Amino acid sequence: MIEEVLLHGLLLLLPLAALLLYWYNATFHYFCKVAFFNFWIMAMATILSPIAAFRGRSVKNMKLLRAAILPLKRIYGIKMQVWGSEHLNIKEPYVIVCNHQASLDLMGMVEVIPDRCVPIAKKELMYMGTVGWACWLSGIIFIDRHKREDAIDVISQTARTMRRENPVLIFPEGTRNQEKSMLPFKRGAFHLAVQAQVPIFPMVIAPYRDFFSSKDKKFTSGTCTIRILPKVETQGLTPKDVPELTETVRQTMADTLTEMSSNHCGDQRAEQPPLLHGAGAARGWIPEVQFGHTQDQQLARGTKSPSGM
Repeated sequence: MIEEVLLHGLLLLLPLAALLLYWYNATFHYFCKVAFFNFWIMAMATILSPIAAFRGRSVKNMKLLRAAILPLKRIYGIKMQVWGSEHLNIKEPYVIVCNHQASLDLMGMVEVIPDRCVPIAKKELMYMGTVGWACWLSGIIFIDRHKREDAIDVISQTARTMRRENPVLIFPEGTRNQEKSMLPFKRGAFHLAVQAQVPIFPMVIAPYRDFFSSKDKKFTSGTCTIRILPKVETQGLTPKDVPELTETVRQTMADTLTEMSSNHCGDQRAEQPPLLHGAGAARGWIPEVQFGHTQDQQLARGTKSPSGM
């Protein structure tokens, strides 16, 4: 009898202990939030996949995935701050290239990309149960990173259909990276843009370190800042131009990431993205809309900012 009372007492104390750990232990707090994030994605995929299956495989199902992910920013108290979203208001197809830090990028992705945009993802994602099924039904394009010829075929097929169909989103780093600098870019996204002769939109997500870090086991509320840079044209470029195009875009994104980091994850003083510069600029890879450097950078060079800036 006494043992049963003690057992019931311990069972009643467990929720209280878990709650106290959640509020007062940062590591436990982090793992709880990460676990709930993954549970939410799996649960929504399980619920929505049968609905999406009635339509069959279609990019229209991206609306369902987007609707499922959008509430997470409110649940976690993450404010989204987006600069340059007006650049994506064009009817022609394009390629978005974005830095990749963590699973939280999903929240930024659905905040910015239009409903008709199709992400390109690693093939391993397709085998993640209902999540993979939901992604496949939403028209997400899968690439086998370990089979170069297969990846090239997918890029070529996508390029042939892009001119009349949907924009594409790619993470050119190829893997998650929470360091202060960007990893070298894989060239698939740039081969795709050049083959299809469609513009590239660089998208930079500021570091999460103020509110999220898998290394430090930190996950709190905060602001996620996203900057979309003006488009980079590829008209007239050939496969020979891809290496230089890749490095030019990467350097521009890396400079923007550094600027956003130094301005406390992108405050309003850093609203204007930097110019493309270097060899790429000389060859005509200039965004359609050009923005100057920030006033502080111009003063450091001994120049005056343009009127109205």
